[in-house]
Amino acid sequence: MAPLHILIADADPARAKSLQSSLMETGDDTVVLALPADLSMTLRRGKPDAVILATEALDRRTIDDLRVATKEGPRPVVVFVDRADDTTMRDAIAAGVSSLVVAGLAPQRVRAILDVAIARFQATEATRVELETARANLAERKVIDRAKGILMQQRSLSEDDAYKILRKEAMDRGRKIGEVAQSVVSVADLLKR
Repeated sequence: MAPLHILIADADPARAKSLQSSLMETGDDTVVLALPADLSMTLRRGKPDAVILATEALDRRTIDDLRVATKEGPRPVVVFVDRADDTTMRDAIAAGVSSLVVAGLAPQRVRAILDVAIARFQATEATRVELETARANLAERKVIDRAKGILMQQRSLSEDDAYKILRKEAMDRGRKIGEVAQSVVSVADLLKR
């Protein structure tokens, strides 16, 4: 695994240093320390590959900071808390936390927990990208079908002939068929007004 840029946010400086030492012993990672209160700003400025947050309990502000930070730059986030209720745990996961460990912070276990969180994050990201691609393909397919319908109606063509026209136009103009179809749909919508 390539070296990581890891951010540790912990209000306890001694524990943060211990975590930093533990992580640096196991590889060539760069480990930066910050206070939880500075989490949002540090995430934006430093753009770490992974985040470890250790805190007594998660508050609404910290969860919101994590939500914004993971939306702006998705990354694995491991949170160690002394206590958490079901609602807080669900909110943390919804905010993009990859792993939430309650009452179990031991420096020698942090690397293993981080590695699992990274693997889990990568699997989730791959699924998210796949879903976005499928949605985009479906949306493009709907536009192509609508454009074929417009051509079929306007020119009394078969579905196959309408598709051939879209495909030829895309090839002639060096564009994707979905872009040509969107142009046909846009012009048809404009002429309806």
